[in-house]
Amino acid sequence: MTTTPYLSVNNVEVIYDHVILVLKGVSLQVPQGKIVALLGANGAGKSTTLKTISTLLRGERGDVTKGEVQFKGERIDHLTPNELVKRGLSQVMEGRHCFGHLTIEENLLTGAYTRTDSRAELKQSLEKVYHYFPRLKERRSSQAGYTSGGEQQMCAIGRALMAKPSMILLDEPSMGIAPQIVEEIFGIVKDLNSKENVSFLLAEQNTSIALRYADFGYILENGRVVMEGAAADLSCNEDVKEFYLGVSGAGRKSFRDMKFYRRRKRWLA
Repeated sequence: MTTTPYLSVNNVEVIYDHVILVLKGVSLQVPQGKIVALLGANGAGKSTTLKTISTLLRGERGDVTKGEVQFKGERIDHLTPNELVKRGLSQVMEGRHCFGHLTIEENLLTGAYTRTDSRAELKQSLEKVYHYFPRLKERRSSQAGYTSGGEQQMCAIGRALMAKPSMILLDEPSMGIAPQIVEEIFGIVKDLNSKENVSFLLAEQNTSIALRYADFGYILENGRVVMEGAAADLSCNEDVKEFYLGVSGAGRKSFRDMKFYRRRKRWLA
């Protein structure tokens, strides 16, 4: 990647409970105004990487034992999550984590807790969220716990936008959501990137859709970055097509064929 990194993760090692080594020398970069996908199977270390960046890792008894994280040219791995939000870095957690007893609009307003703006400015930000997520405007007075998974995911992203971030860490946005809604959410992410210049680092198991919307991608396996490249190049890579998209030169492969998966991964050889 030739542009100057907006976010930089350098040789990070993470251990849980002082015993379990989860990330093993992970390095990645996100240029300003780009969408970067962090890909890999469940348990590969994607969520841990995002929590390392947002410093939410400490709440789960995780420690960064090596390496550093920089944002806008400054080291940030010693900061608290709310300090990072004030600097323009927000995370949308896996599983959405909306406040079920609050309305959609009340959930959105909680995202502005670090701001000291006037009510008029908060209302303007709220209307911008409703512009990108018109479905939320329709459900603004509904309790979040009684809305669909897709609506809760939109609410979680909208809540992050209320903090006026310049970068969002988006964790598994497609999880538990109907394919049509997933397409809608990724389309909105692309709009936010192109129209609001919000940079995204998104962790996603759905490699196909992630590579369609991302500019660049990293693939994690067992806590290591095993492949990286432009999204278009990864989409055409034969290993990625076979191991993550289920397609080989002979066509779509069955689950039974995937038993050769670990044996044939050339990048770990």
